[in-house]
Amino acid sequence: MSWTDADQHAPGARGLVIAAPRSGSGKTVITLGLIAALRARGHAVAAAKTGPDYIDKSILCRAAPAINLDPWAMSAARLRSLAAAHAGTGLLVVEGVMGLFDGAADATGSTADLAQTLDLPVILVVDATGQSQSIAALVHGYSSFRPGLSIAGLILNRVASPRHESLLRQALTSLGIPVLGAIPRDAGLHLPERHLGLVLPDEVDAFPAVLAHAEATIVDHIDLHRLMEIAAPLPPSSESPPRLAPLGQRIAIAADHAFAFVYDHMLADWRAAGADLRFFSPLADEAPSPDADAVFLPGGYPELHAPALAAASRFKSGLAAAAARGALIYGECGGYMVLGDGLTATDGTRHAMSGLLPVSTDFSKPRRRLGYRRLTQSGALPWPRQLLGHEFHYSGEATAPAGTPLFAATSADNESLPPMGCVVGRVMGTYAHVIDAALAAHA
Repeated sequence: MSWTDADQHAPGARGLVIAAPRSGSGKTVITLGLIAALRARGHAVAAAKTGPDYIDKSILCRAAPAINLDPWAMSAARLRSLAAAHAGTGLLVVEGVMGLFDGAADATGSTADLAQTLDLPVILVVDATGQSQSIAALVHGYSSFRPGLSIAGLILNRVASPRHESLLRQALTSLGIPVLGAIPRDAGLHLPERHLGLVLPDEVDAFPAVLAHAEATIVDHIDLHRLMEIAAPLPPSSESPPRLAPLGQRIAIAADHAFAFVYDHMLADWRAAGADLRFFSPLADEAPSPDADAVFLPGGYPELHAPALAAASRFKSGLAAAAARGALIYGECGGYMVLGDGLTATDGTRHAMSGLLPVSTDFSKPRRRLGYRRLTQSGALPWPRQLLGHEFHYSGEATAPAGTPLFAATSADNESLPPMGCVVGRVMGTYAHVIDAALAAHA
């Protein structure tokens, strides 16, 4: 559809949310294409992913700077502050998670919750596969389910033919919700997946081609001018939410394909407190900075790089030296695995890790653990005692850790869970990814 750089919209930070009735509707690729098309036409666009998903956020980063906005673990003040700061004076495009109303086990933290917290309109991406007139009942249900939530536009995806599109549009006419366009069924609009979701974009050789194809498809089939008219002003942020204190004054942070899962808001909190962040690559056998008073090993995919990590002697000796001088060492999920004695791969091969915690992890009998977590810490983390985070992994501990657990834990709906993680002196780790401090509503 025709749309030019001369089209204008109201100045100031604005935003919209791209959601869907369910996972697998194609919203990630459509969001990528929308962002790329708008930026190519001179619009300042920033991106955000609803919830704790590191991978989708990393994918969005290939089209525009992206952050996570988690309506379960973050306060309304934190969400508004992050959204306003990230958008600047441009457009914030937020990709939803799962279905529009899907949240944590306590039924909060959905994409709809985030849209209402930020007072943003929702563009609903509907996979039209296998339906025609029935699409009207589906959209009517989603648009009327929650009073106060604005479904302000529709994108029809995986449309089989012009005749199919015509039937869909006719069926939707009575609902009064603008159809912004219809995207044909196209095998080229696809990203590969593995056990934790989509594959990180740096590992997909064809990713630039998929992004370019998504942009071209959006330009051909979506009314971008009308989309921009739907975007609403972001609410002003006048509150200063609490920040997570830095782990130390000089923090060495592992950063490569094996340690890719870190939250931008956490790093921003640390920088705002004056911490010096020093990044290093264990896969390149780099050691943490020798004068670091804290070392952070984020989550990622150590299981895909276990032989290289096992052979990284400078990295492991640097970790041991940091522990010996009393630096605080903290690992999350993949980082926790690397702090342990060993990691058993899917083929049964055991790879020696750093040996700083009495923990062995095993991928040979994968079992998925997934969900938000309310955490009460017993370690030396410089954070409030009550924290909020999430757990998502396919490995398990081969034996119960011999050290003191780092966290007591419950699920989002307050079901008691086994203790999490391990603490030995100032070395500590856990399968949980910490997102934010627990406020009164979550404590």
